Amino acid sequence: MDLVLPDFGLLFWTGIVFCSLLFLLAKFAWKPILNAVNERGNSIAEALELAEKTREEMKTLKAENDQILKAAKAERDEILKDAKQTSNGMIEAAKEKSKEEAQKIVDAARDSIRSEKAVAMAELKTHVAALSLEIAEKVIRTELSSDEKQKALANNLASDINMN
Repeated sequence: MDLVLPDFGLLFWTGIVFCSLLFLLAKFAWKPILNAVNERGNSIAEALELAEKTREEMKTLKAENDQILKAAKAERDEILKDAKQTSNGMIEAAKEKSKEEAQKIVDAARDSIRSEKAVAMAELKTHVAALSLEIAEKVIRTELSSDEKQKALANNLASDINMN
């Protein structure tokens, strides 16, 4: 039972050591420890406040970034739309120009065909006229090969002239 119930001298000296230690701590260490704890608490509070401000700034920056991103996307879409309209316009202009050039080529070909047709017709008429003259010359030569035939032809022509 000695272990559970200490001796009076031990209690006395333990009490004196405890009181002197309490006095020394209160006199020299208690204020610096409290100041250090208070400073630590203040710095933690400031750090929390700074973290909250930073969080709010991050939210604001994120909202601004989202707005900038939306604006950039809208501008990109507008640029793409303009580029598409421009390319469609260029394609349509090229199509119109090619149609016009094709029409010019067709018209030129038609004009060329007409002129060549006219030249061919003129050549054909000349050739037909030459052939007709040759045939007429040959027919007249055979008809007028004798004197009697020449006299009969001259009489026929004279009678035709008198009738007219």
